Amino acid sequence: LNELQQRYGPRGFQVLGFPCNQFGHQENAKNEEILLSLEHVRPGKGYKPNFIMLEKCEVNGKNAHPLFTFLKEALPFPHDDPSSLMTNPQYIIWSPVCRNDISWNFEKFLIGPDGVPFKRY
Repeated sequence: LNELQQRYGPRGFQVLGFPCNQFGHQENAKNEEILLSLEHVRPGKGYKPNFIMLEKCEVNGKNAHPLFTFLKEALPFPHDDPSSLMTNPQYIIWSPVCRNDISWNFEKFLIGPDGVPFKRY
């Protein structure tokens, strides 16, 4: 994500990072710990995001952040793999489960400068 921001930021592109703990409980740190974890643990080695990192939120289920509800309604399926929600259903920890749910961390939405969602990967 840093590379995307560095490469396309000068042209008005902006990466927004939304930590989420709904995928294998991989982001179980508190909001104030997330940046320190990135810097010192994973990926470590002094890593600091050069993009906007927002507070942890839910992206699926009844507590999904309204932004992700909007994005999933606008783009119900990923452009690159519309065939499956998740390979192993034991990892689904939210309810209700919908076909347009985000299937794993690092799913991306590309939004045009006019605010209209363009592609989902």
